[in-house]
Amino acid sequence: MPDDGMGLLTGDRVEPLLRAVVEHAGGELLSWSLDHVDAAPELSTTATYVATVRWPHGERTELLGVSARTGELTPSDSRAEIFEDGQRRVAVWLYPNDPDLLGLPTAAFPDRMAAALNAGGVFPSPVTPDRLSLTMIGYRPRRRAVVKVVVSDPAETFYVKVLRERLYPDVLAKHRMLREAGVPAPEVALGTDDHLLILRELPGASLAKALFEPGDPCSAEDLIDLLDSMPSSVSQLERRAPWSDAVAHYAAMVTATLPELGDELSWLTERISAGLRGFPPGDEPTHGDFHEGQLRVAGGRVVGVLDVDTIGPGRRADDLACLIGHLSTIQRMNPDQEAKVRDLLRRWVPVFDRRVDPVELRLRAAAVVISLATGPYRSQEVDWRQQTVQMVRSASALVRQVT
Repeated sequence: MPDDGMGLLTGDRVEPLLRAVVEHAGGELLSWSLDHVDAAPELSTTATYVATVRWPHGERTELLGVSARTGELTPSDSRAEIFEDGQRRVAVWLYPNDPDLLGLPTAAFPDRMAAALNAGGVFPSPVTPDRLSLTMIGYRPRRRAVVKVVVSDPAETFYVKVLRERLYPDVLAKHRMLREAGVPAPEVALGTDDHLLILRELPGASLAKALFEPGDPCSAEDLIDLLDSMPSSVSQLERRAPWSDAVAHYAAMVTATLPELGDELSWLTERISAGLRGFPPGDEPTHGDFHEGQLRVAGGRVVGVLDVDTIGPGRRADDLACLIGHLSTIQRMNPDQEAKVRDLLRRWVPVFDRRVDPVELRLRAAAVVISLATGPYRSQEVDWRQQTVQMVRSASALVRQVT
């Protein structure tokens, strides 16, 4: 089996590499811990580490990133530092100098972010760095990042999508396409040469939060209507494979971390793939990653939809299954919250069943759950084993409803 670097980057053997990286940069490594892992079994592994470093000017907490591959390094790897131990070459960087996210250094510092906003004429008069507050909302090394920017005067909030160069023009065009059609996607305030998409905050609250407030956050019909309001031009975009097409890939990723789940995941993969084989790809306009974290609600209705990067042709069941999969795997709920989500699913799923094929819906939802089961390990959650097992059991429950 090709060495994809998983063993090196997730074990103690990585310490000499991290120590060498820090010393090369002029510091001394005092301590470190694994922070995040992205693995493509038999192809590559990328990991980040939280490290305490003593620099000449004092101690700081730093984020180090390392990518290892079975084959040759990629062209963008050359933007990082390349280290070699005689057996393999790895690409290493110090946050925010991610080799694939060229705009991350701009989004990470108030002075650079203020300069970008001012250069783009976002405000009538320039803003100063002391009026900006930056919060990292999510960082997937070498893939994407989102930074929340709160401006105190004039009071406004933006979300900055840090994109890879090849994806930037496409994502920008998709936001504009939906806005022009009246779909409540975020308004683009500014795009930058280093591939930042600066979006104005949408109204309302996140459905992920509103789920646990009194009353219904929105109706099942409202969710379907939002999806059905996407323009037909979305169906002319490049097709993105549904989550179910990659179920074997995600099952392999989970099995690599928890081999004892291998037989169950093999059974799930076979049942999902066989059950969906008769369904055509579909040409409905779809969101592609439709879940509670992507939706804004207010007054019991959906008022906004986020992360439209993935829109394209597909099947409505894909989107509705994605939502079911996410709602079925929310972690760390208290009993009242669990009861609220179960009640919503009990009432929403029959409505979805009238819009799409019920068997297809559950099989696709199970595939989404398996893709999500890679998350606890990637994020190095303390109880990642228990969370992963629970998710796989949720996928099994969905499949057993229809097979």
